[in-house]
Amino acid sequence: MDETTKKISALLHEAGETHHIVYRITDGEDDDWASFYADWLLDHSELPDLLGGAPVRSHLVAELVALEGEFGAGAGWEDSYAARVVERFRVAA
Repeated sequence: MDETTKKISALLHEAGETHHIVYRITDGEDDDWASFYADWLLDHSELPDLLGGAPVRSHLVAELVALEGEFGAGAGWEDSYAARVVERFRVAA
């Protein structure tokens, strides 16, 4: 895994922790979790810089939902999601 993917994996983990704090009253349950993650990643993290530009928010939301369907949210989910986010959204230098 390259450094960019590792950093994005860490950001996804941080987004998950932040989401759980914000939604503590429901123990992290949120049917629209992907929108929260996309907003946080785009507006409050280094994701756009790491990718060389900000993905379209709705595209990122759709990708996160697709990744949950493909990989679920078990142990190590962040690495799988990060690899796909880099593959899908990194701007070629």
